[in-house]
Amino acid sequence: MFLGTFTPRLDEKGRLILPAKFREELADGLVITRGQERCLYVFSEREFAAMHEQIRQAPVASKRARDYLRVFLSGAHPETPDKQSRVTIPQALREYAGLDRELAVIGAGFRAEIWDAEAWQRYLAEQESAFSDIEEEVIPGMF
Repeated sequence: MFLGTFTPRLDEKGRLILPAKFREELADGLVITRGQERCLYVFSEREFAAMHEQIRQAPVASKRARDYLRVFLSGAHPETPDKQSRVTIPQALREYAGLDRELAVIGAGFRAEIWDAEAWQRYLAEQESAFSDIEEEVIPGMF
């Protein structure tokens, strides 16, 4: 499970050193792809394969499903960390997420997310008050 917030830097070659707490889960390979809110999603190969099995169930006749899958899968980039636990984020994905040198890598349960540090701070500031004000059940069975 991916938990916490980390603030690594992107190097001049577009590489990121994975947070130490995420390295074991991602050591054998990972997939980076477009996420929502202009961040990048990072899945272990195992989790991405499980997700792909769910994706295969999407109805081909559904335009919304086709649109989502095209955006999600066309940006997917498999990567294996090097000996220094670095992964390269392709230029197209860096542009999509507006990544500069300062990053925020957050744990989001079954995936990690990569954000531009300033974008993450703005998002978090906007969402924290909404988080405090939640009155109804957002996740079934919780709270």
